[in-house]
Amino acid sequence: MPFRPPLVAHEYFSADPPELPRRSPGEPGPQAVVRAELTGKDSAGVTLQAYTAAGAALHLQLSAAGEGILRVRLSDDPAARTRSARVLPLTQPDPGAAATVVAGDNTITVTAGALTAHAVLNPWSLSFQDTVTGRELLRSDPGLVDISGRLRNLPLGCSRVDGRIVAYHESFTFPADEVLTGTGERFTALNLRGQRPVMWNFDAFGSESDRAYKNVPFYQSSRGYGLVVDSGLPVEYDFGAATGSVTQLLVPDDALDYYVLAGPTPTAVLDRFDALTGRPQCPPKWAFGSWISSGFCRDSQEQVLARAATIREHGIPCDVLHLDTYWQPDGKWSELRWDGETFPDPEGMLATLHEQGFRICVWMNPYLSHNSDRFTEAAERGFLLRHADGQVYVADSWHGSFPPGGIIDFTNPEAVVWFQDLLRPIARQGVDVFKTDFAEGVPADAVAHNGMTGAELHNVYSLLYNDAVVEVTREVNGHSMVWARSSYLGGQRHAAQWGGDTMCSYPALASSLNGGLAHGMSGIPYWSHDSGGFCGVPSDDLYLRWAQFGALSPLLRFHGTTTREPWRFPAVEAATIETLRLRYRLLPYLYSAALRAQATGEPIMRALAVDSPTDPASWRAEHEYRLGVDLLVAPMISETQRRDVYLPPNESGGWVCWWTGEVYPERTTMPVAPALDRLPLYVRRNALIATTEPTDHILDGPWRSVTLLSFGGGDATCELLDDGCASTVVAHRSGDTLAVTVAGSARLRAIAFPETAGCTPPATVLVNGVEAPLSTVDGLLTASLAPGD
Repeated sequence: MPFRPPLVAHEYFSADPPELPRRSPGEPGPQAVVRAELTGKDSAGVTLQAYTAAGAALHLQLSAAGEGILRVRLSDDPAARTRSARVLPLTQPDPGAAATVVAGDNTITVTAGALTAHAVLNPWSLSFQDTVTGRELLRSDPGLVDISGRLRNLPLGCSRVDGRIVAYHESFTFPADEVLTGTGERFTALNLRGQRPVMWNFDAFGSESDRAYKNVPFYQSSRGYGLVVDSGLPVEYDFGAATGSVTQLLVPDDALDYYVLAGPTPTAVLDRFDALTGRPQCPPKWAFGSWISSGFCRDSQEQVLARAATIREHGIPCDVLHLDTYWQPDGKWSELRWDGETFPDPEGMLATLHEQGFRICVWMNPYLSHNSDRFTEAAERGFLLRHADGQVYVADSWHGSFPPGGIIDFTNPEAVVWFQDLLRPIARQGVDVFKTDFAEGVPADAVAHNGMTGAELHNVYSLLYNDAVVEVTREVNGHSMVWARSSYLGGQRHAAQWGGDTMCSYPALASSLNGGLAHGMSGIPYWSHDSGGFCGVPSDDLYLRWAQFGALSPLLRFHGTTTREPWRFPAVEAATIETLRLRYRLLPYLYSAALRAQATGEPIMRALAVDSPTDPASWRAEHEYRLGVDLLVAPMISETQRRDVYLPPNESGGWVCWWTGEVYPERTTMPVAPALDRLPLYVRRNALIATTEPTDHILDGPWRSVTLLSFGGGDATCELLDDGCASTVVAHRSGDTLAVTVAGSARLRAIAFPETAGCTPPATVLVNGVEAPLSTVDGLLTASLAPGD
């Protein structure tokens, strides 16, 4: 388990992970595979009998699971399956995947398209290569023995305690120049080297530790591959922490089941990851507007309506009002029932808010306070998790802050139906989306309806919970969105996810940012965070800096323990509104990136390595990102209001400051100290950025008018995606003429040319062969297109 420093108080939560057994002195060590024999071969791959040094026999499979995906499976019983598969499959290997198998005297190669595995049978070794180039991507490590004769890592094999297998394990070599990243919403350094994450969903109480709300047992490498472990149990990784030259997997399950995914780029790895675990689901267009919350404080119908009126009076762009805990009776969370005293007419309130252009999100969790009559009903009907003796498990899921309660058992089909029947009336009243909070609180020693232990259920519980809510939301509201805090492998089907209870500080902003980047590299495109920070009261400058980060994040919500309403920060309210207007102006660009992510799995908020995978510095860059392909964002992460920004390589060779038009060369690290109302924002030179006129809220249907901003007036290609349509714009510069070809139904109304240092705007602009008149509009040289062009 993670190392805990001495003399620091540690709160032991009811849902902490179980410890693995410890060997007694003199008890044998791990049983490592030392040789194998071929026992079968078919169109998908091979089966082997693997032998440990102690002579124990294990069942080993090496097979294709899809194009560029190879599966390794080790178990004591060939029929064994992972324990989470009892309730929910986490991977969906292609049943028709075929492999090319070549068996020699002491070797076997298995090829699945772009990826080849090479096994030496005696002594056992396994490596993976790029099929086309032959370049080695990954190699198993046979185990390092130190001067005392002790094994310092856990190679392929198993470990037994008291005669039974308690875990399977595998080790790989870890070259000094390799960078690994992923494993979910990791709030630590983006480069995982030296870390030992445990795949166990925690109520993390912040965003500055190795505890994560959202774990994804998947990582990818700067060497051009990814690796997925199929297990819902608390998988432990060791990325060069115990031994700097070795990566280790420890899987306390009934089988070791992992997949290696070919690259060579992060986007190629993520595309194969989605083929194996499911495609992301894009939120509805309105969800990309700003969300403003009541905060974690008492609320009422009168206050909600006043908040909505103030938002519109102040001209604050906003699409979603979030009602947090107190729409329900205090002390009875989460019974999914309006507090009749403070919300006497929810239907009328919701109708009024919809007329004003707002969508409504309400908070919930899967726990039932013992003070609620719904707890009594659920307990009597067997809808809650239990102790081994059959008693209802009443857990302190609130760390003592609120009454304990029961945990809904989503392995019981009748409990799922009952729970969903509580949601349907609320959705039909006019609630558009549910915030699915918590779900990290399943105790390890609980017992579920289907016989699973809490340890087996703990991680996948969040998937079952969100699946149940999504089904109702889709049925009533026609979309598949939730606003989820916890997740696990395959959770990209639940859009969206946010980063939990951050502190109000610059370091928390920075670590939250890293969490979003790691989550994007783990296959989750639709991510957000509590703008302003959650716990505490932000200073004016922090509030604005966080609003800037939020405005240029995939999704944006203001939420905290105290109010995050912009007018409560009058010194920076105007600048905050301008920041939101910038987001709304960029919505055609942002929504295009969101729809592309649904198809490809690539992140919207992109670690620099996504687009510069051959640049070592991009793999090590932190606290900055590309938003889509063409924008680079570097949020301010220090109260000094200074930071360094690295500008990665791009095919256009330079980056343009959004604010000044100054051009900076690629592969440059430079200090910046922007004014408080500006954050470092750069555009890839010659890029075409799709914009629209900001509105108070997002209107239904396609964008009514799109203006392309050309930063340099040169050659460029732009893809505009909208609901049900796609358009492509190609610009080619020849002398003083820019020829633009537009294919598709986008309502393109103008092409504007912001001042860009060293670049001369075109004298003539041809759009589909027709000259577009040039004039100055809002201070920019603009080629105006007639309607229908």
